[in-house]
Formats: sequence, structure tokens, C-alpha cells
Amino acid sequence: MTSLKFKFNRGYLLALVSILGSGVSGCGKSGQSAEVPQGPKGFPVKVVTVQARLVADSTDYLATIKSRSGSALQPQVEGQVTKIFVHSGQRVEAGTPILEIDPLKQQATVSNQEANYKSKQATLELDRIELERRKKLYAAGVISRAELDQAQGVYDSVKSDLEAIQASIREQRVQLRYYSVNAPTSGVIGDIPVHVGDRVTSQTLITTVDRGDSLEAYVYVPAEKSAAVRMGMPIDVVDEAGKTTLRARVDFISPHVDTNTQTLLLKAAIPNPLFRFRNDQQVHARIVWSEQKLPLIPVTAVSRLSGKIFAFVAEGQGQQTVAHQKVIQVGDLVGNDYVVLDGIKPGERLIVSNIQLLADGMPVIPQS
Repeated sequence: MTSLKFKFNRGYLLALVSILGSGVSGCGKSGQSAEVPQGPKGFPVKVVTVQARLVADSTDYLATIKSRSGSALQPQVEGQVTKIFVHSGQRVEAGTPILEIDPLKQQATVSNQEANYKSKQATLELDRIELERRKKLYAAGVISRAELDQAQGVYDSVKSDLEAIQASIREQRVQLRYYSVNAPTSGVIGDIPVHVGDRVTSQTLITTVDRGDSLEAYVYVPAEKSAAVRMGMPIDVVDEAGKTTLRARVDFISPHVDTNTQTLLLKAAIPNPLFRFRNDQQVHARIVWSEQKLPLIPVTAVSRLSGKIFAFVAEGQGQQTVAHQKVIQVGDLVGNDYVVLDGIKPGERLIVSNIQLLADGMPVIPQS
């Protein structure tokens, strides 16, 4: 009996709480009905100020980097390579020995010339003594003038021979220095195609030495572009992403078009203080035909409809700001931005978010 009474009272209490709660809730709503909350005066949108940037009319080409400070080493004498002192890629100073060509034959030639010179010196000394003796005899009237002239002639002939041998020795000694090939300038050693034991001549390419600090970009443009090229026009070296890494300027325009390829050669000096570029390296080069400042807008701010391109700008209209739809003309993409050719000017406030939800004249709340 007690259990049944408890259950009844509990159900009664729950029902009472439910009714009271409903009444309180209803009173609360009734009390707030007089205060209608004010909603936003427009649709929130993100706005950016349109900026003008320098936009280039350009064309990309492949350019070849050429060294302006490279030296091709060829021996000045013929012979067999006996020593190679350096390796490819090594940085050397001016005068560093590169390789040696067998000098034994030349050293023997110099030795023979020097021995001949000493022999001639001895002969000349004897002829000098004989000439002095005959001068005294002639003065004493013992011999004739012809005998004195004969002695003088012999002495002069041997002296001339001695001077010729002396000049030949100097020449052969200079020649001997050519059997050691040295670096003409400081730089990096290139490929060394010869080996110890190879026979080389004055036509053999031994290696190259390249300082690498002064380079030129060789760019070949189609002949039909020749009227547009000019001295000093910019050439940008760009990376794989199309970003400019450095700007050079045309300092040479070939006076002739290549008849085989119908291209015109342009050159531009490329500074290389950090040795980023190497001789014969190919790079992407962008020739800038002209540049002008134009407004750029993000791709996300552009919509297309019925073949036309639109963008929204935020404009003041009385106490409100509204979205004004504009027909625009765009050019190329620069990164993630369109170049605007017409329809939007720098300084306008461009709407860049929720443009698919906007309509012309719709109130908006600009947000940075």
C-alpha cells in the first residue's frame, strides 16, 4: 500500500513540474516579444583593395649560358704525356701546372746546343789570339794586308756562328718551358680527355679553365621578332616555377639572321658571383618586350556567365555598402591573379569571398 502511494505521488510531482516549466517558458517568450533582435544590415564578404602591378608582355625561350672567361688549353709542342697534376673540377690558381709532356728530347737538344756553344767559344778564343798576333805582324811589316784580313774574316765568321748558337739556345730553352702546360688564369678545371701515355699535338684539347664569374646568355629568337628587339631590353632568367631569379639586359644583337634556323642571336651578360650557373648550361629565359602597370585580381574573385566575365566591388550607397557587379576583361594569369585589362581600376574594393551568393545591388558588410 505504501509503495503504490509513493508511485502516485511521484507521477503527480513530475506532471506538476512539467506544467510549471511550460508556464515559465511561455512567460519568458511573452516577455521578450517586445524586443525584436536586429539582424545584420548585409551579407558579410571579404574585401581587398585592388593594386596595380608591373605586368610584362613577354615570351619564354631556352637560353644557353656561355663563359666569357673560359680558356681552352692546347699544347704548343708535340710529345707524349708523362704527368697529369690536376683533376676535373679542381679549382686552381694562375700558373698551376696542369700536365707535363715528355721533355727529354728537348732537353737533349738544349744540351747539344750548349756543348756546341762551348766548342765555338774555344774556337773563337783561338781565332782571337791568332788575329791579335797577325795584327802585330802586319804592323811590323812581316805579313801582308791580305793575311790580316783573312784572320779577321775567320774571327768574324766564328763570332757570328757563336751568336747564332747562343740565340738558338735561348729559343730552345723557351721551347722547353712549353713541355709543362700551366693554367693561364685561376678557375675550375674542366674535363681532361687525355691520359698519361697519350701523344698530343698543338691541335689536341687538353682541358679548359673557367673562372665562372663572367657569363653570357645566348638567346635565339625567331626572325619575325627582329623588329621588336632593342639594346638594353630585359631578359629574365626564371626557375622551373616561372619565378624570376635574376634580370639581365641585352647587350648584343647579331647583325645577321641565321640562314639555317631563321633565328636572331641576342646576348646578355649574366653576373655569377655565387657560381650558380655553369658554362654551356641551358636555362629558361624570358624576354620582356614591354611592361606596364595594370590591376591584378585573384582568380577566386572572378565569375563567368554567358561568355562574359564578372567581378563584384563593394560600393557605398547611402548609409549602406552594396555589391556592384562589373563586366571585366582579363589578360594572362600571373601566378594566381588575373591581369585586368578593363572594368576595374586600382583602388577599388574588390569582393573576393562568397561571390556565388551575391547579386548586383545586394547589401554587404565588408571585412578585411
